[in-house]
Amino acid sequence: MSEFKLIAKDSLTRARSGILTTDHGSIRTPIFMPVGTVGSVKGVYHRDLKEDIGAEIILGNTYHLYLRPGLDILGKAGGLHKFIGWDRPILTDSGGFQVFSLTGIRKLTPDGCTFSSHIDGSRHTFTPENNVDVQRAIGADIIMAFDECCPGDADYRYSEKSLRLTQSWLERYCKRFDETAPLYGYSQTMFPIIQGCVYPELRKQAVEHALSLDNANRGGYAIGGLAVGEPTEVMYQMLDYTVPLLPEEKPRYLMGVGTPANILEGIERGVDMFDCVMPTRNARNGMLFTWNGVMNMRNKKWAEDFGPIDPAGTSFVDHHYSRAYLRHLFIAGEMFAAMLASEHNLAFYLDLVRTARKHIEDGDFAAWKASVLPALSQRL
Repeated sequence: MSEFKLIAKDSLTRARSGILTTDHGSIRTPIFMPVGTVGSVKGVYHRDLKEDIGAEIILGNTYHLYLRPGLDILGKAGGLHKFIGWDRPILTDSGGFQVFSLTGIRKLTPDGCTFSSHIDGSRHTFTPENNVDVQRAIGADIIMAFDECCPGDADYRYSEKSLRLTQSWLERYCKRFDETAPLYGYSQTMFPIIQGCVYPELRKQAVEHALSLDNANRGGYAIGGLAVGEPTEVMYQMLDYTVPLLPEEKPRYLMGVGTPANILEGIERGVDMFDCVMPTRNARNGMLFTWNGVMNMRNKKWAEDFGPIDPAGTSFVDHHYSRAYLRHLFIAGEMFAAMLASEHNLAFYLDLVRTARKHIEDGDFAAWKASVLPALSQRL
């Protein structure tokens, strides 16, 4: 089981801080969760994730881990924590987003989803029931319900049909989860996912249905189906509408979001947990996020800049290496460039949510957010 305790609430917004406790440790919210899709956060040592970046929880992906290394290997290892050498909390996505992005090589039915592996073309099926079993075998502290991720530009008719499928799967998912037990001697909790595309009526129905299935096994609620093609302002509107409908005493997780500005906007609206591949994916392409804006490290302007990568950064790499050196590594095609940039970006994202949390607890979050937001997206 997990436990969530609210610590502070901002008086002018819905922003809040809290502590989510699991058997593998506590997570202070708001939190950003680095994505470790196949059991590793690309380019970053676990030691650095803990000691330099300050990650309190990481993600794994059910679809990818199910296909490779597979449940047999994970079971023999004693679960994902032991397999990868990570002793802090882990959250696993159900793999729904990955499965449903396999357009042309998957088939949806009321029973579940049959899909072809992107690795070897072999055929597999996820149902709500076996998806619970798969995530039990992986052994994450927090597991996500199996849902259909509706495209952000879907019309109402498709979105409603998609939601009904997700609701029927959620009923079966909750039943299976409640009837089964963890495999490795520590507890697990599950989060239903609120879908409904960009239609407030459907979002409300999704929340009401999920709450009708609520019990002590539901450790929180995820908001899915956003940042999947709809305009950013529409995403914020859906958060403005959806978040107040969710229980205050449980954490809210906005899936797959996003930029630093997106995260601050989500925090302002009452979201507690975030994940996104952007810090590491963009790092591999030479893009660094800082408090002063975004840096493209391939630009020639950095070629003779021997100052630290980020004087305001919290990471070891920010102060030990120069901008000129990092640019040189990118131009030379050295893998060390992606490693340094990934460590910087993840450290910045964790610093972002830590600083937001401090200002929530200090009581000046709204003013602080307004002061830092304009600089975050500008190009340096």
